[in-house]
Amino acid sequence: MCGTAGGLLAAVIALPIVGTAGVTAKNVAGVFTDLPAAPPENPLPQRTVLLDRHGKPFAQFYSQNRKIVSLDAVAPIMRKAIVAIEDSRFYEHAGLDIKGTLRALVTNTQAGGVRQGGSSLTQQLVKNILVENAETDAERDQARAPNLKRKITELRYALAMEDKYTKAEILERYLNIAYFGAGAFGVEAAAQRFFSVPASELSLPQAAALAGAVRTPYGTDPSLGAGHRERLKQRRNLVLTRMAETGTVTRAEADAARRTPLGIRLKPEPGGCAGSPYPYFCVYVQREMLSNPLFGRTREEREARLAKGGIILRTTLDPAAQEAAERAISARVDPRDTEVAAEAMIEPGTGRIRALATSKKYGRNPRNSNLGPRTTFNLAADVAHGGGMGFQAGSTFKVFTLAAALRKGWRFNQGFVTPGVFVPANGFADCAGRSVNAPNAKIFNSDGRRRPGAYSLSSGTWKSVNVFFMKLERRVGLCPVVKTARALGIVRADGTPLREVPTFTLGINEMDPLTVAGAFATFAARGLHCRPVAMTEMVDRNGVRVPVRPVCRQVIDRKVADAVNYVLAGVFQRGTMSGQGIGRSAAGKTGTNNGYTSAWFAGYTPDLAAAVSVGDIRGSYRHPLRNVEIGGRFYSRVEGAALPGPIWVASMSAALKGVPASSFQRPDMSRFGGGHTPVLTPPRAAKGPRGDRPGLRGSPFRKKPRFRPWQNILNR
Repeated sequence: MCGTAGGLLAAVIALPIVGTAGVTAKNVAGVFTDLPAAPPENPLPQRTVLLDRHGKPFAQFYSQNRKIVSLDAVAPIMRKAIVAIEDSRFYEHAGLDIKGTLRALVTNTQAGGVRQGGSSLTQQLVKNILVENAETDAERDQARAPNLKRKITELRYALAMEDKYTKAEILERYLNIAYFGAGAFGVEAAAQRFFSVPASELSLPQAAALAGAVRTPYGTDPSLGAGHRERLKQRRNLVLTRMAETGTVTRAEADAARRTPLGIRLKPEPGGCAGSPYPYFCVYVQREMLSNPLFGRTREEREARLAKGGIILRTTLDPAAQEAAERAISARVDPRDTEVAAEAMIEPGTGRIRALATSKKYGRNPRNSNLGPRTTFNLAADVAHGGGMGFQAGSTFKVFTLAAALRKGWRFNQGFVTPGVFVPANGFADCAGRSVNAPNAKIFNSDGRRRPGAYSLSSGTWKSVNVFFMKLERRVGLCPVVKTARALGIVRADGTPLREVPTFTLGINEMDPLTVAGAFATFAARGLHCRPVAMTEMVDRNGVRVPVRPVCRQVIDRKVADAVNYVLAGVFQRGTMSGQGIGRSAAGKTGTNNGYTSAWFAGYTPDLAAAVSVGDIRGSYRHPLRNVEIGGRFYSRVEGAALPGPIWVASMSAALKGVPASSFQRPDMSRFGGGHTPVLTPPRAAKGPRGDRPGLRGSPFRKKPRFRPWQNILNR
């Protein structure tokens, strides 16, 4: 090092640039011998990659498309090519190629500015480090400034770098920091982007092309057209010539490589969720990461980590379940329909989200129109995870009243006689003890008639009788029903507090499919509620693994959950989903809202739970599901069993294909069996004109009621 520095001193002192660079002969010795420490190296931006449950990538985020690799993971021919063209004396000098530097300094001095490069690889590495470390545009401009002062700074740092690192370490850092064009930073990303191969498999012509691209990455960007590719080929051939001159390859090898086509095979490297095959799941993970303190104390830190952190996130996504949900939806709902279907699948006992699918393609529409085939709303999730405001969940909420009744000691056959219409005028109080009665509301059953009936806990559930559940909720208590729903993870899609009103059991709260699926999965897991989770492990840039474990809590007695499963299994056998089973033990509940504003089905097996919603994306109240064409099929009205139910059946059948069938635990019949339901005495036939008979044409009870947000009449 001393000999090299001494030779450099003599040469520099003799140059006329000493004074113009702000360096005099008097202090030049200090400039080149009293060296600073090597420049600090901030972690280089790398891609954050999302993997499905099997370890296959499906999305990535980055500010710079880069994957750092060790020198051993770079083909030897690539290492030789970059040294031959950029710094053929790399292994001979101590950071400064004196001959090349002096030649460049003389030329630049005579030209009155920087006209010729003479930087060693170490100097180029220093420049790139200073640019990466810059926090402002002014600092970046200073790091790139074409002046001799900046050049001398690079020389000083280069000497310090050579003191700190071996040649192999310097070359590795250079190959990982350099920009090659086409959005590729570092040799690994460049090899993948240009030729669709890893850096370890680069051939001689490919290595020469990448080495040639470093000097002019924008002018030789192969993604910009034929002219740029031709310039890249010229640069490649220049590198091959130089490799032959330095003895890196033989002339015959260089000539053969020059005759080969450029062979560009551009590999798309989309960033963000729009380029993912599973964009809605990607959006969920992205939103979860940006809100989770595990990934940073502030949102700014989390955003930086997502874009630059080089994290690998192993997610819970099951491609088989995801594709099953997408196929089931697309077979019944067209992306061009204004009506939208969304489905979420979740694993009972862990809360692991297996699929998030909607009928709309992901992306923005021209003029931001919601009528087009695309949306950026993650309709299967809540607002916090990119979703919309949700749809009223309808009679799926009756399961919470069912569970609350069973907890209080009700039996399967226990019931009462119900009137044909119910007015919630008294007996309802929210969890703050406030009266929330609605004396002006009238609740009808799904057929719109006001016939009285006798129903048990089981039959009332199977037939989804509105009046029965309103009376049951009053007897059990509104607050216990609300608390049961909360314990199972029920929160509104928009994040506002649940509306604790008499029609709570009829599902007047707007929900998203994932939240509903998570609640129903609690029954499948025998009362164990697990918070929905989309990640299982995070691996940082240093290879440190941080597991993301399920967060679960027993919220309902196991035997109560078994009893709920027993009743809800009857929905497929004797209820609203009769004849629509999936060939294994399953339980569930349909949901159809007042005026057919939306329709639902939520159900589960011991192995998988799912919820499906259908509504109009333009607004469910203004555009109810009556007399509509969806997926090329006309519906006079869309009920839970008519469209969401078949989607659920098809998707669950496919998602569980090959999974051994499990059965629910038999209920404790000594605790829940039996019970008494009064027998309804049939009324005498009504006299008078047919139009005066209840439920017949001309009856005032057939008149369409005025809609109120707290009033649900048609729920099934």
